[in-house]
Amino acid sequence: MKKRLVLLMALSLTFAFPGAVMAEENTTEETAEAASEEADVKSEGVMTHDEYLAAAVDDEVVIETYVQAKQSWWEDKATLYTQDKDGAYFIYNMPCSEEEYDKLVPGTKIKVTGYKAEWSGEIEVADVSSFEIEDGEYVAEPLDVTDLLGKDELIDHQNELVSFKGMTVEAAGQDADGNDVAYLYNYDGSGSEGDDLYFNVSLDGETYTFTVESYLCDKDSDVYKAVEALNIGDKIDMEGFLYWYEGVNPHITSVTAAE
Repeated sequence: MKKRLVLLMALSLTFAFPGAVMAEENTTEETAEAASEEADVKSEGVMTHDEYLAAAVDDEVVIETYVQAKQSWWEDKATLYTQDKDGAYFIYNMPCSEEEYDKLVPGTKIKVTGYKAEWSGEIEVADVSSFEIEDGEYVAEPLDVTDLLGKDELIDHQNELVSFKGMTVEAAGQDADGNDVAYLYNYDGSGSEGDDLYFNVSLDGETYTFTVESYLCDKDSDVYKAVEALNIGDKIDMEGFLYWYEGVNPHITSVTAAE
């Protein structure tokens, strides 16, 4: 009986003060909006993403960005995929202790001072002189860039978290017996389990090479095993980071059957 009375009272309050419920919802939305706007604000002396892109190679750059994934750490140096609401920044070999590296979970805001670099088409922040962890959090949602494959506009999203939908697995090469296979260990098939995985996918008659980067997703990861289980002709959806190496070379972090 008490439960019914409580429920009736709650319903009465809801109907009696519908504006209170709406106000609470509006407050929640406003709080989320304020947090989103805060994630866009740059500290004094920090570049916007457009200013970063406009900087020349070898120029010093100062950026604020958010960790999305950690590729690797060794010899007190970290390589990170990072992004803010305007674009992405690949940070290469940033001096970083193991204790600091453990704190760099997805969403963590960092301020980085280094130099803009280019390697085989990949734009990155290298020769980092300093970094610090700041207050703030942002985790990017993957942007569907399927329709941009093969178009010049694709490079505008370099290093961002992206998705590809409804692509077909093609032969990546041949095994020792001359049979077509869906993936290779290393780009030329010279590797073994634990090395980078290379596989080909097609869309509208064009074929593209994608990679599972073993430092980012090792042989025990779900995506590594998913690629090893692919068959030529499979239709798949993917997510990953839009890395660049002599052209588009996405580092894939998720592979699922196409919806």
